[in-house]
Amino acid sequence: LQNVRIDPSSISFQMWKDIPVPFYLSVHFFEVLNPKQVLQGAKPALSQRGPYVYREYRYKTNITFHDNGTVSYLEYRNLFFQPDLSNGTEDEYVVVPNILMMGAAVMVEKLPNVLKLLLSGALAGLKQEAFMNRTVREIMWGYEDPLIDTINMIVPGLIPFKGKFGLFVDFNNSNSGLFTVNTGMKNISQVHTVESWNGLKKVNYWRSSQCNMINGTAGEMWPPFMSPTSLEFYSPDACRSMTLVYEQSRKFKGVPTYRFVAPKSLFANGTDYPPNEGFCPCMQSGIQNVSTCRLNAPMFISHPHFYNADPSLVNAVEGLHPSKEQHGLFLDVHPMTGIPMHCSIKLQLNLYIKHVSGIIQTGSIKPVVLPLLWFAESGSIEGSVLKEFYNNLVLLPSVLDYLQYILLGLSVPLIMSAAVLMAMSK
Repeated sequence: LQNVRIDPSSISFQMWKDIPVPFYLSVHFFEVLNPKQVLQGAKPALSQRGPYVYREYRYKTNITFHDNGTVSYLEYRNLFFQPDLSNGTEDEYVVVPNILMMGAAVMVEKLPNVLKLLLSGALAGLKQEAFMNRTVREIMWGYEDPLIDTINMIVPGLIPFKGKFGLFVDFNNSNSGLFTVNTGMKNISQVHTVESWNGLKKVNYWRSSQCNMINGTAGEMWPPFMSPTSLEFYSPDACRSMTLVYEQSRKFKGVPTYRFVAPKSLFANGTDYPPNEGFCPCMQSGIQNVSTCRLNAPMFISHPHFYNADPSLVNAVEGLHPSKEQHGLFLDVHPMTGIPMHCSIKLQLNLYIKHVSGIIQTGSIKPVVLPLLWFAESGSIEGSVLKEFYNNLVLLPSVLDYLQYILLGLSVPLIMSAAVLMAMSK
């Protein structure tokens, strides 16, 4: 119990502070093969590109212990491209939706026609089209676009940022917010549970108190002596708490684990799963509207290839092949300590596109939730850390267990001999 607390003297503290597990971020893009036909109302045909793999390093700074048994910290992520593990380079070009333009078009749909005409004219002047051909590096880490300043001028506050635009521009060399978690010094059953995030006890992105709650841990470790039921964690990337459910007991390289997976209700809509009504306005089950925490852009998250989603989402595009093996997320956790041994968290980012009256660049595009990319953050304990883990938590307890039976076996004849000697002495 002492060694799973967040305390500088505990064995697990260094593992918590500077995670020794090698993490990798693998990104798969969906290239649009028929952009001209999509503009005329055709079904989008997609081809998966990648993976583009990055080694991910995580470390904590500003670690501050508080008198109430909590600790605050910032965790930073640094990503480095791994050419030898990737199927392609960052300099490859990929045809994807013009995310800024198509997102802005949907966002201004209900504004006065004069603003839409101004935007459409500006798009024409900047030679902006519904689809763009850019490099993997640009899409991920950002590119300069005069459209940003133009949109801010026509509709102030619509996209409250300046400079480069990229889907992962805030992901690298950045932190995931100020976490304050329980150290377990006063109550071991609460160790790692989140007390607040950025000073908040709950977020304000969603429409119900239940959906806004910050539950569980920060997703790194859990309290010890886990039961085979469920686990919770708060994900700043998904802007919400997520609950995974127990699937089966397994072993990872000899270490016993519980496998937790996403239930089908995780991204279900409010009709199919009423507790999710607070995440609406909803569309089909299997996608979650995250516009309220993504600058009001028409963005949705889901499992890759719309795994576990309404079949209509898969059928609305060509080129998707959902499967549990490739697209299901999982966490394998050692139940005695609450430490993950092996994990792969997978999410897909989607953009809702459609024809918007007054914006000629949107052509005759039919409404569709279009997959942009999916990514997996994966890691597993290995090397000397795994060896120490196995020796202390598997091998040693087994030896002690066998020793117990050996001693018990030896004690029986000794007790009988003593009893015989006592009887003879009388």
